[in-house]
Amino acid sequence: MTILIKLFIGIYITATIAVAESKVVSNYQPIDYSNSVTKDPVKTKAFEILTNKCNVCHAKRNRRRVFTEENMDDWSADVYKQVFIKKRMSKGMKIKLTSDEYQDLLTWVSSLKSN
Repeated sequence: MTILIKLFIGIYITATIAVAESKVVSNYQPIDYSNSVTKDPVKTKAFEILTNKCNVCHAKRNRRRVFTEENMDDWSADVYKQVFIKKRMSKGMKIKLTSDEYQDLLTWVSSLKSN
């Protein structure tokens, strides 16, 4: 009987955590960056993608690599490696990059390499 109670409690806790995590992602509201400090439209698009798609997970799982307008250029080589070479990002099932977003990130990374 105690095994059944422990099993029920474990299932209940797991389900409660899963529901709470899904609410965090589903309640996330993208931020409007039309008034961005950056005047470069390529960088502004890339920053919008990094913030709305990448920082959602980075803020929870990798806080040392949360993207800001000030540090995003410094992380561009790592973004290129993880997104385009290793194809490890974006992780998870709920947040995916569209083909346009991939292209915008690639354009941003390429613009930094040419400068």
